[in-house]
Amino acid sequence: MTETSTDAPVLFEERPARDGYRVGILTLNAPKALNALSQTMIDQLRPQLTAWREDPGLACVVMRGAGEKAFCAGGDIVEIYRAMREHPGGPNPLAERFFETEYRLDYLLHMYPKPIVLWGNGIVMGGGLGLMAGASHRVVTETSRIAMPEVGIGLYPDVGGTWFLNRMPARVGLYLGLTASQINAADALFVGLGDYFIQTEHHEALLDALTEAAWGDDAEDNQGRCSVLLREFADRSRGALPDSPVRQHLDLINHVVDNHSVAAILQALRGADQDDKWIRRGTETLTKGSPTSARLVLEQYRRGRYLSLKEAFMQEWVLSVQCTRHHDFAEGIRALLIDKDQSPRWQPASLEDVDGALVEAHFTLPEDYPNNPLADL
Repeated sequence: MTETSTDAPVLFEERPARDGYRVGILTLNAPKALNALSQTMIDQLRPQLTAWREDPGLACVVMRGAGEKAFCAGGDIVEIYRAMREHPGGPNPLAERFFETEYRLDYLLHMYPKPIVLWGNGIVMGGGLGLMAGASHRVVTETSRIAMPEVGIGLYPDVGGTWFLNRMPARVGLYLGLTASQINAADALFVGLGDYFIQTEHHEALLDALTEAAWGDDAEDNQGRCSVLLREFADRSRGALPDSPVRQHLDLINHVVDNHSVAAILQALRGADQDDKWIRRGTETLTKGSPTSARLVLEQYRRGRYLSLKEAFMQEWVLSVQCTRHHDFAEGIRALLIDKDQSPRWQPASLEDVDGALVEAHFTLPEDYPNNPLADL
């Protein structure tokens, strides 16, 4: 067994398996910060995953988070906030590098030839969901709480959201992006963000089973072996799967997002059953969220419908950089995490005041970049 220092931001371990193969285990190791994804983590994950990809003896990768509360609650946006305050209006080298390297990491996961088992327990939000979406075998548990909460901080659902929100049933992805509604394990299976529901009590047994699997030299065959193994654990957990709020509210969601403007969608939501806690929370989030972000989510969803994965990440890099150069992203972080007054002062302050020119500016490559840095993906 090989293992890195236990106080490192990411722990890397290799466990011996049958016939000389090994299973790589990486653990996001910042439990006090709910394993928020930092630049240091990204800089460690990418080269290790690349090395494991090229290693013929490494059969399978497991990704997990330290502690019981979260796999990963999102990106380390406090550092980005500080950089935005230091570079108002941009350029912002720290933030721009963070988004570029984060999206390169997400793309690497999506394209990975070997099975990646992601243990999505606890909070999986924002940047954590970007990691989860790219893994080949995504496990959700009874504690999974999944969301893209960016509309509340002046951002939008990035880390591949352009891609995976558009691939959910009906137009559920648009609803989740606008309302930042939390979903559970059953929802994740329904919308395609999870593949297997496995109770947390089986975690260590699953790791043991992965080391006992009959791995081979063919990566595609190993994908199948991993799927069969995980399905056995999922079958044991089937009786504990919770109900799916998304399934229960699917008709309502479809009626709401039939509207073709954010204002009309919000009006339809307000006319829905506000005694329903799940609907009420989504309505409140969209009402209190950044009007600019809400408009960006709708436009992102529309423009992303036919984009390739590469094109989606290229578009998101532009959007994210432009968010760092406009007002609401820094203001949203300030209100939530810095001053914690929960009273962001959005500019513009209403949906009616967000014009098409402002939305278009967010989709425009910054003038100081002659080419998109992700064009070589």
